[in-house]
Amino acid sequence: MSSGKRILVVDDEVDIQTLLRYNLEREGFSVETVEDGISALKRLRDERFDLLILDLMLPEMDGLELCRTLRHDEGFSRLPIIMLTAKDDEVDRVLGLEMGADDYVTKPFSPREVVARVKAVLRRISEAQQPSRKTILKFGDLSIDTERFTVTKKGKEIELSAREFKLLIYLAERPGRVFSRTSLLDAVWGDEVFVEPRTVDVYIRRLREKIEDDPSKPRYILTKRGIGYYFSEKY
Repeated sequence: MSSGKRILVVDDEVDIQTLLRYNLEREGFSVETVEDGISALKRLRDERFDLLILDLMLPEMDGLELCRTLRHDEGFSRLPIIMLTAKDDEVDRVLGLEMGADDYVTKPFSPREVVARVKAVLRRISEAQQPSRKTILKFGDLSIDTERFTVTKKGKEIELSAREFKLLIYLAERPGRVFSRTSLLDAVWGDEVFVEPRTVDVYIRRLREKIEDDPSKPRYILTKRGIGYYFSEKY
């Protein structure tokens, strides 16, 4: 998985750059580093990278702004992003996820933890690109093509990240069955032990914003109060 994969590390602390480069290169990754958001954006537009490790607090353009910019650019909308933050605050972590980050690591961190998260994110991307047993799932005006990895509503394609797609598929293939946050973490995030149950809520909300006519009154992904989430059987 690591062989040939290129990672861009964006952090204004040279010690952090050196630490991450050393540990990631030991695992076979190719690593480049920059110190600010503007330089990162230029490097990303000039070269191809498989994953971005992005510090929250950066000069010129902070990590959240860069993440938002990338997610609104079709060329980078699917680029895996792991956010680094020195703030051990749930609000900052959730905000990073809502801006489009795939994962986060709180400073100070263990290099082994970062390497594990990088591998987990890349593994999820790879798994999401594998052919599924079924080809097309249809629910009212929503169509999910599990072979082409596309979701359309009323004929219009909806852009989803690899993880959003995997979560949607897991629920849609089992309509009516209620899943707790923990069971969804086990099924969609697998053996990645660093993800918190709150992460599921963030991704459910993001999916609703993309596939529902009215996210506050969802038709597809429903909540069973006090238990978890399920995909509706009624259309």
